[in-house]
Amino acid sequence: MKVLKNNLKNELNIRTEKNFPIEGIEFIDITPVIIQKEVLKEIIDKFEEELKEKNIDYIVAPEARGFLFGVAVADRLNIGCIPVRKKGKLPPTTVESVFEYEKEYGTDKLELPKLVNDGYKNKNFYIIDDIYATGNTMKAISNAIENLGGNVVGEGVLMNIVKLNNDTNIFSLLDVEEE
Repeated sequence: MKVLKNNLKNELNIRTEKNFPIEGIEFIDITPVIIQKEVLKEIIDKFEEELKEKNIDYIVAPEARGFLFGVAVADRLNIGCIPVRKKGKLPPTTVESVFEYEKEYGTDKLELPKLVNDGYKNKNFYIIDDIYATGNTMKAISNAIENLGGNVVGEGVLMNIVKLNNDTNIFSLLDVEEE
């Protein structure tokens, strides 16, 4: 991977695994990043700095690796964090919206939990995930929130693979290009 932009002072040790989870996909493993307390703290600090002046009611974080950053940032901002789960992982009595989207290697379905106090309507949401590849996960989440009457005020990731999406509106700490 070729690094195009790095907003972090600490060096990131990122592993990749070829042909995982299926042939032709290169899996990016962020485990070496999050086990380094200095790096993890810097990542959360950077997100906090970026978001502290925004009017956000909730962080929205897709499973599983988005949870890692989303909960920590929400805690720093003293707001709630909404987990986005794969279909069937939330109790049926709490599911608000089910949506299907295309991934790099197939389709998937995600669900949002129901919110109390008027649900998603007129609330401001910021989506945080680990890696932005095609952008389809973020787009699906954003569409679901907007369909429920909410406002998506931004999206942020640890790493943006710019060659796969050409998206300049997303906040990223690291922009990379596959070699």
